[in-house]
Amino acid sequence: MVKIDDTNLAIIKLLREGRKSYSVMADELSLTENTVRSRVNKLISENVLQITGLIDPGALPGHQIIIVALKLDTVELKEKALELSSLKGVVSTSITNGRYDCFMYVLLSEEQGYGLSEFLDGELSKVTKIKDYETFVVYKSVNLKIPYII
Repeated sequence: MVKIDDTNLAIIKLLREGRKSYSVMADELSLTENTVRSRVNKLISENVLQITGLIDPGALPGHQIIIVALKLDTVELKEKALELSSLKGVVSTSITNGRYDCFMYVLLSEEQGYGLSEFLDGELSKVTKIKDYETFVVYKSVNLKIPYII
């Protein structure tokens, strides 16, 4: 497992601007370009970092994000979270403590015929061991950027 030191964190922060070149990052960090490239490649190979294009779902007409909070009827939370993360439209699944066992961010697109009822009836209903769930429609987000996965 790669060690996340201050240099790796600085590189990750600079990559918030995903198109920043290795040479520019090297200059800003007083490192060689090869060092930056090597560290980025190591972070990617260890699944610590992924460089991808992200969208603001609120800027796309007909798209919206919902948050689904779930109470599960199993203690195998990691396995269930992996299953939930494979459902169509699911951007992210997190295991949590407190009132709910798991939260999901889901991207919907009415323009593509994939709205809340299609997700709940066509996807979530396939999953067993869900005791209860609650949906939250995100009507306005601040700084939410996600991969386009539909």
